[in-house]
Amino acid sequence: MADAKVLPFDDDRSRSGGGRRRNTPPGTGRQGPHEPGAAPVSALPGAQEPEDGQQGPQEPPEGPGGGSWDRRIAGGLAFLRRRLTGDYDVDEFGYDEELTDQVLMSLLRPLARSYFRVEVKGIENIPSDGGALVVANHSGTLPLDGLMLQVAVHDHHPAKRHLRLLAADLVFMLPVVNELARKAGHTLACAEDAERLLEGGEVVGVMPEGFKGLGKPFGDRYKLQRFGRGGFVSTALRAGVPIVPCSIVGAEEIYPMIGNSRTLARILGFPYFPLTPTFPWLGPLGAVPLPTKWTIQFGEPIPTDGFPPEAAEDPMLMFNLTDQVREQIQHTLYKLLVQRRSVFF
Repeated sequence: MADAKVLPFDDDRSRSGGGRRRNTPPGTGRQGPHEPGAAPVSALPGAQEPEDGQQGPQEPPEGPGGGSWDRRIAGGLAFLRRRLTGDYDVDEFGYDEELTDQVLMSLLRPLARSYFRVEVKGIENIPSDGGALVVANHSGTLPLDGLMLQVAVHDHHPAKRHLRLLAADLVFMLPVVNELARKAGHTLACAEDAERLLEGGEVVGVMPEGFKGLGKPFGDRYKLQRFGRGGFVSTALRAGVPIVPCSIVGAEEIYPMIGNSRTLARILGFPYFPLTPTFPWLGPLGAVPLPTKWTIQFGEPIPTDGFPPEAAEDPMLMFNLTDQVREQIQHTLYKLLVQRRSVFF
């Protein structure tokens, strides 16, 4: 069976055109006290009106946490109602911002904060608005690094930006994973989709190593694989957005890949079938990642808006920019490895 093909690219919501508006029929809404036609408000019989400078009786303060729990329950019920009735929005790629923020991020956040204890550096290098292309190294046997990168951008950026990851076609061939990936904002790693997202002002993430980086042996950890032919550089040049190199340390050790069963990989249609010190020997328990300490660092952005339009067709320029991005990521990886005290602390 052929290996999986990797494309050559190697409560209201705040999105524009987001939640539906509720229209109130004329004459049925509440009118302010100064609006025309507003009826005067008179005191109830027997009630004493407050004198000038005095305030009327106030509601007693709620108990500690009472209002907070009420709001959470009300918000949760409203969320369930919208999901059941279909009253929510997705974009043309299938991205569901509300589900991502309220459910998927809530599930991934404890993994990032408490299990991998992700430390984020240089988040200010991602612009506050407009498109940007984040280019990162890829590793870890399973693509948890992409998910942790998504949480890091959303939770640590002052503008709470969403990272739209580009994924290989294998992701969209797997049941359940396909639907979740679409809902979380991931899309196929092709130049056309990436360019549309960047021109729409989105932050797009790509890991050009692909399966070569994700499934490399443990002995080759933190050694970047080939970045392909520079398709991501061409896309950034066409969109005129900055390229932000990103280095991730800690993901290489979560599943130390000491072997690869090529026979099982061919049978299952996977690019590789990992053998680690715990998997498959310990069964499902072997699929639990090791609690390594992560660092994600975003480097200085490389601007592309100063190049002419025809620069995207210049193979020498694409080669030089691709090599520049790769060297910057590799250099930062070595620097972070020297600085860390331990794999787990």
